[in-house]
Amino acid sequence: MLIIIEQIIKILSLIVPLLGAVAYFTLAERKIMASIQQRRGPNVVGFFGLLQPLADGLKLLIKETVLPSSANTILFIIGPIVTFQLSLMSWIVIPFDFGSMFIDMNVGVLYLLGISSLGVYGIITAGWASNSKYAFLGALRSAGQMVSYEVSLGLIILSVLIITNSLCLSEIVISQAGCWFIIPLFPTFIMFLISALAETNRAPFDLPEAEGELVAGYNVEYSAMGFALFFLGEYGNMLLISTFTTILFLGGWLWPLANPFTSLFFQLVPGYLWTGLKVSVLAFFFVATRAVLPRFRYDQLMYIGWKVFLPMSLGFLLLVSGFIFSYQLQLNNCHHLLTVEQIEIFLADHTSYKDLVDSIVRKI
Repeated sequence: MLIIIEQIIKILSLIVPLLGAVAYFTLAERKIMASIQQRRGPNVVGFFGLLQPLADGLKLLIKETVLPSSANTILFIIGPIVTFQLSLMSWIVIPFDFGSMFIDMNVGVLYLLGISSLGVYGIITAGWASNSKYAFLGALRSAGQMVSYEVSLGLIILSVLIITNSLCLSEIVISQAGCWFIIPLFPTFIMFLISALAETNRAPFDLPEAEGELVAGYNVEYSAMGFALFFLGEYGNMLLISTFTTILFLGGWLWPLANPFTSLFFQLVPGYLWTGLKVSVLAFFFVATRAVLPRFRYDQLMYIGWKVFLPMSLGFLLLVSGFIFSYQLQLNNCHHLLTVEQIEIFLADHTSYKDLVDSIVRKI
């Protein structure tokens, strides 16, 4: 019984702060966009508008849930629940500090990729179950967009995994103690940020909810808590992808400088504060792009995903793989480059192409 209570408390300690962060992220977005567009933003409910997220949540909670008469009721209700639940499930493997995570998985990256791929089903279910052509077209657009950019995201993540030789998120952070991966992998960092915008359906890639074309996309038939769950899921995914980017490229909870003069000061600051600061900067990037950039056309969106980011991420993956492989060969040969004769002997020892590939993978 005590174990069950402990697990419930542990789960609530993750979910409650996350919901609070998502709620006040919406307020921060409205304030930032108002400042960029020279408006006031929310400033009526509470001091400086700090109670506005609570008022919005209460309003959506007490509103009547409208179920379209032609909709598939069961799937219509399940759609937003699936989206919101998957958004929460992703956070159990996220390390906020050294040893501070819900579950320390050795395949944490694989788990996150699997959960993000399942997110398409909630959107497709909601769009189809609404029995509305606008909602279904928005769901198809969103699914095509997410699938397209997951390919380039996966190749970019592979570039990081080849360097760290691990799927554990904590080990990826620890491997950046000497140098954050944003420095050697800066081109992939830029591609990852842009792909993250498309993956989360955010401007300038928010085509599924282009008001002039689709009347708000796949969630057009939802109201009250159904809409709220989609809303929370979207903003939760934005914070998740910001945290994931921090872990992959910005050193997670590690401080930025590691020299004798500043190490003592940075060590006094808890690691989760460094994580929160980096996530806040990336979240500001999500908001600023929405306020500054106009939407792309859908054909431009697909062109960038398949004909620009896919070949670029694949090429950079091959470049990183070749560099790591050549570095390993140098280490295995007493830090000297292999001669032509040594390469010929190495190739002659493998009787098939499969054996050659297996040996390269083992060395990497």
